Amino acid sequence: MNKNELITFFESDLNNLITEIELYKNEENIWRIEKSISNSAGNLTLHLIGNLHTFIGKEIGKTNYIRNRELEFTQKKVPRIELINGINTTLEMVKKSLLSITNEELKNDYPILKFSKVETNEYLLVHLIKHLTYHLGQINYHRRLIDE
Repeated sequence: MNKNELITFFESDLNNLITEIELYKNEENIWRIEKSISNSAGNLTLHLIGNLHTFIGKEIGKTNYIRNRELEFTQKKVPRIELINGINTTLEMVKKSLLSITNEELKNDYPILKFSKVETNEYLLVHLIKHLTYHLGQINYHRRLIDE
C-alpha cells in the first residue's frame, strides 16, 4: 500500500465522519448516552481526533501534539461546528504528515512501541484506518438509535 492510498482511506472515513455528525437532527443527541451505550458520538469523535493527532501527527508529522486522552471521553457538549472543524483539521494534518514521508519510509519501523512488538509505519497506519472505521460504524449506529 502506498501513502496516496492510505490518504484516500483516511480522507474517505473522515469525510464520512463529518457527514455522520451533520446528520444528527438534534445536536444535543451527539452527546447522549443510554442504557449500555457508554460513549457518545461526540466523545468518539474527540477520541478519533486525539488518536490520529497522536499517532500520525506527533510521531510521523512531528507536530508536537500533546494528547489528553481522558478529556476525549469526559468533555461534553462541544458544539457540532467545533467537532467538524476538528475533523477537518485532523484530515489536513493526516495529509500533510503522510505526504512528508516516502513510500519507502512506510516500511520503516514505527517510532514508538504501540503493539507487543515493533511494527512498520504502514502496519500502524492500516491499524489506525481500522480503528477509525470501527468507531465510525459505532457513530453511525449511535445516530440511528438515538436520533430518531
